[in-house]
Amino acid sequence: MTQPLSAQVFPNGARVQRLRVARPTDQLEAVVQFYRDGLGLPVIGQFEDHAGYDGVMLGLPDAGVHLEFTRLQSGSPGTAPSNDNLLVLYVQDGSDLTLFEASFAALGCLPVEPENPYWLGKSLTFQDPDGWRVVIFDLSASQ
Repeated sequence: MTQPLSAQVFPNGARVQRLRVARPTDQLEAVVQFYRDGLGLPVIGQFEDHAGYDGVMLGLPDAGVHLEFTRLQSGSPGTAPSNDNLLVLYVQDGSDLTLFEASFAALGCLPVEPENPYWLGKSLTFQDPDGWRVVIFDLSASQ
């Protein structure tokens, strides 16, 4: 996160440079492996024992958008709320789907049936170790 990023101007005039989505997990190492090796997101930061938390941040190559996974050393965050809590990545065509499918297969992770039938036939859905889902959507299939 050392590169300066250009800000996006929001409708209210605020300039936003980064977006981080953070969530807790009981399985930090397995979740990091899923997003790092399955999706290919590089680790862009990490910390240990910061006020009782460990964490890892993974992001797009420019670090403008990233995910943070934290583990509370003294407790559990519980399970994913539903099968329809999604992180969606939009790819250009079916060949990109094939690349992600191969990456996840190497981890022993096969696609799962999406909760919402909208995603059928134009995407692949994968479930992370905590039960949260990632959809890889083929933009060319929706045209």
